[in-house]
Amino acid sequence: MNLNEEKILIDKAKTDPYTFGILYDFYYKQIFSYVFRRVGNYEIARDITSETFLKAFIKINSFKWQGISISAWFYRIATNEINQFLRAKKYRPSYFHELFSSMPQLTNASNEDTIKERIEQEEQQDQDFIHVQQQLKLLPVKYQEVITLKYFGNKSTNEISVILSKKVGTIKSLLSRGLEKLKKLL
Repeated sequence: MNLNEEKILIDKAKTDPYTFGILYDFYYKQIFSYVFRRVGNYEIARDITSETFLKAFIKINSFKWQGISISAWFYRIATNEINQFLRAKKYRPSYFHELFSSMPQLTNASNEDTIKERIEQEEQQDQDFIHVQQQLKLLPVKYQEVITLKYFGNKSTNEISVILSKKVGTIKSLLSRGLEKLKKLL
């Protein structure tokens, strides 16, 4: 969806709830992915993502077009919801191990050695991912936000700047410091 199409949809969504559904359908997966990577729990991520879009739906009339995708606004709402949740629950996710250990194993295949090797590789990748996620959770929230948006959300520095309402230079500094701290933990 290009920015002109998005602007038209946003204007329409202010008077037509169905049109907001189009924006929801288009951006839900991105926002959910971001939230899930921050909280590490599927059910909690669903709840936070739902709350994000509910708040956006309720406040769509206050959204002011500035030539930037509405996704930045959705990410900002999601970030605020995540932070609110983390403050309220003092949440420390430990669900990745459970998530990956409950995945079904491949059986009854013709080439068991190849399958075992593939499973071991996938398990190592899963463990590496889990380890990075666990270490990321040890960083202050300001670093978690920028690293997650940059590397898991594939957002540019400018987009992160808009999402978090911080200057581009601040985002670059937070990324640099956050990555340095993460490297030390790894």
